[in-house]
Amino acid sequence: MNIHFLVLARDSNFVNAKCEELDNMKLSYTIICGEEFNHKNIIYREPKGKYDAINYGYKTIPKNTDIVALNDVDTKIYNINHAINVFQKYNVALLFSKVRVGSGPQKLFYKILDSLRRILLIAASGELMLIRHDFLKKIMPLKSCKSEDSYILFKVLELGGKVIFCEDTFVLTNRTSMTKEEEAYKRRTVGGIYQALSMSKPPFKVKLFYTILPLISPLLLVLGKKGYYWFRGIVKGYVDYLRGDRSGSWKSNYSVIGVSK
Repeated sequence: MNIHFLVLARDSNFVNAKCEELDNMKLSYTIICGEEFNHKNIIYREPKGKYDAINYGYKTIPKNTDIVALNDVDTKIYNINHAINVFQKYNVALLFSKVRVGSGPQKLFYKILDSLRRILLIAASGELMLIRHDFLKKIMPLKSCKSEDSYILFKVLELGGKVIFCEDTFVLTNRTSMTKEEEAYKRRTVGGIYQALSMSKPPFKVKLFYTILPLISPLLLVLGKKGYYWFRGIVKGYVDYLRGDRSGSWKSNYSVIGVSK
């Protein structure tokens, strides 16, 4: 199967490392970068949000591509061949990988999130997502959304596509290092997920989960400071959506595409 990587980079940080990684794996790729960069596989696009970078980069995907891999620039990929084999063996429309972080509060967060995703696909991880080209065509162009990964997930589920959360293929990355940074991070992602829900029709259980999430989020307070900031971020993200925030980017210390330190 022919696979093409569409890599998203807000700036030139990590670009050289990503080019070396994909070149070593002999994979076809295009990087949509928010800074000018002299490389045959890199295209400049002013940062407007990951959804916009995907829309812009979509036209660069070779026509003979079977699988499109969406990948954040600040990640290192492990065991990509397993994910490709899954596509070859099963009728998969979308696969998203496990995310591992070296340190910080996100380590605990992903343990909680992954335990939920093994039961119900409530959110995707856009750090590495593989989608069949013919399915991606059906949902392009992506609408403005701060959680474009979960928007893609919900649209594929709406169309009846098979989705797999793959833990054998994973990416290593860095996220927040300070607990209080989690509030802004969760505010962006949760607000974006409610945007995604409003533009798609995922299974009833997924919608039910997010209907009750603001009500059950105080349970996170038992986790101490991490839970406190996760709770605040969830509530603020939900309120942002209720106030009419439909923007596809987030202006904060976090980059729109990946996390820039």
